[in-house]
Amino acid sequence: MPDVGLREWFAAGRAIAKGHLLRYEPGAGLTSRFERELGEAVGAQHVLAVNSGTSALVAALAAAGIGPGDEVLVPAYTWMATAAAPVQVGAVPVLVDIDETLTMDPEDIRAKITPYTRAIIPVHMVNAPCDMDAIMSIAREHGLIVIEDACQSVGVPYKDRYCGAIGDLGAYSFNKMKNMNIGEGGAVLTNDERYFIRARSYHDLGSLVRQHGDRLNEPEFVGMNMKVTEIDGAMLSVQLKKVIPMLRRMQKRRAVLAEILSGSQEFRVTPHNDPGSAVSLSILAPTREKAIELTGRRGVHNRLRDSSKHLYTNWEPILQKRTFHPKMNPWAWAKRDITYTPDMCARTLDILDRTCIVTLGLRYPTPLMALIARKLSGAN
Repeated sequence: MPDVGLREWFAAGRAIAKGHLLRYEPGAGLTSRFERELGEAVGAQHVLAVNSGTSALVAALAAAGIGPGDEVLVPAYTWMATAAAPVQVGAVPVLVDIDETLTMDPEDIRAKITPYTRAIIPVHMVNAPCDMDAIMSIAREHGLIVIEDACQSVGVPYKDRYCGAIGDLGAYSFNKMKNMNIGEGGAVLTNDERYFIRARSYHDLGSLVRQHGDRLNEPEFVGMNMKVTEIDGAMLSVQLKKVIPMLRRMQKRRAVLAEILSGSQEFRVTPHNDPGSAVSLSILAPTREKAIELTGRRGVHNRLRDSSKHLYTNWEPILQKRTFHPKMNPWAWAKRDITYTPDMCARTLDILDRTCIVTLGLRYPTPLMALIARKLSGAN
């Protein structure tokens, strides 16, 4: 992720010096400027800055009218927030296996659709895009809403578009560990004006008085407070200028290392849904034991089975259907019994057991990283 440094510091200082920290205050405008810049950069007509990626997912679901009795398909490999967001609007998550690309398997999506399915949340994990062509085709065939969780892939291209701006709605995160980093933050993206107006209303307690004149006859409804400050908007404009150049460097570095690693007899380079624009690199070992051994080598960052709340088996509140109050439990409102078991997505567990992330080493010269890759692949 890009560093936070002097430019962000100066941007925050200018926001403070203006004296307008609330984004809807007269004289403010830094957050609105960032939203326009981000929309132009990724091809989204409407962008709404919110206080986290989780909030972005919840606001997107609320905007789309997802609620009690609805089922939402989510991958078994993602940060737990993806599965928790439907619960926050009264819906229930249904878990879908991933394939070797580390993203939702379109065939398992088809298998998990029921008459009660309302939405799909494909997640572009570790900067690896989902097969959005297949997912959008399935969604249109079944009349489902697609809400992209692009929190881990801000600025990442998929063919001729950008992750997060392909589905009906998208969610970005600007958490410390993401491609754009201001510590915490997020954004909702959409090309549908009604969804945008509903998301904007939801993120501001249902208020329609803060420069929100374009209501499209939408009635007021109770929402949350997910707003950001002008300091956030100012820093995000700086970060946005860094992310695309960073990803281009990653793309070039990945191509060099992937070519070297593809010659290994010990593992395979993980398949990718858009190899020409790939910015992430992982390898797939033949066995769990081999993956553990590879993790000890230089250049291998981690084994994905050891990824804490990114794996469904560690989502205790979801697996146990536990919310803050028993009468506010979406599983009680579901139209059928939804069950979860630790082995329900066995293919996901197998793939993650054998997958390791390879570092691209952007802080080091490409020849050095190529040398490390050759040693890792067993090349002379």
